[in-house]
Amino acid sequence: MSVISVGQAAVLGVIEGVTEFLPVSSTGHLKIAEGLMSIPVDDNAVVGFSAVIQVGAIAAVLVYFFKDIVRIVSAWGRGLRNREERYHHDYKFAWWVIYATIPIVIVGLAAKPLIDGPLGSLWVVAASLIVGSGVMWAADQMGRHKRGEDDTTFKDAMLVGSSQILALLFPGFSRSGATMSTGLILDLDRVAATRLSFFLGIPALTGAGLYELKDALGTGVGAAPLVVGTVVSFVVAYASIAWLLKFVAKHSFNAFVIYRIVIGLALFGLLGTGVLDS
Repeated sequence: MSVISVGQAAVLGVIEGVTEFLPVSSTGHLKIAEGLMSIPVDDNAVVGFSAVIQVGAIAAVLVYFFKDIVRIVSAWGRGLRNREERYHHDYKFAWWVIYATIPIVIVGLAAKPLIDGPLGSLWVVAASLIVGSGVMWAADQMGRHKRGEDDTTFKDAMLVGSSQILALLFPGFSRSGATMSTGLILDLDRVAATRLSFFLGIPALTGAGLYELKDALGTGVGAAPLVVGTVVSFVVAYASIAWLLKFVAKHSFNAFVIYRIVIGLALFGLLGTGVLDS
């Protein structure tokens, strides 16, 4: 039998779709939901399932930003063939995304036993939610929001891409929260920081999903829950992306900061009273 039912997969797909790109930690929310549904959060199959359904959310990014991605990939292809095209920002940006993904790949492979083990504790998730909230609030206050997407540089991409490591090592910190906060500290405006977070998430999250697929299929999760979770994640994530880009154009990240603190404190309470097992 699958350790995750089709119904549970649908619920987790909704949670993944809503939270993957909001700066509230999809990993943290998934672990909390799994704990409340008595799903073993440290089971390799469950860890693999969580990574695989992220591919649905990434597919939503690919569809939503299809024209942008085609433009960037086309510029990259032209630049490989024609030296003059290599001065184009889109050509450079494509390489920056590739380079900026390397740090998280190296750390992810090297620290996998820790990530799947002690760092996966719900105590770590609760603490990371609250600490990450402080970082996000400080970044939003510190940033001058004066640089747009066309002003991004190689340094921006590398720093923002490397910040994904925080969410990898400390589930609850939030990949989106870490990358958006770093972008704000670098004085990118909220929309530019958010879009950069999306683009940098494509290779990192897709790679993680494909890498974990064997564990999800081979150790206890059936094909049906995987398909349902991934499809639901795609649909919900698409709507979440559209909403987030409209929201950040006019609002600060304070609402997310408050929400994260509330969830973090609630999780500490559930763990402390024994309602949830870490």
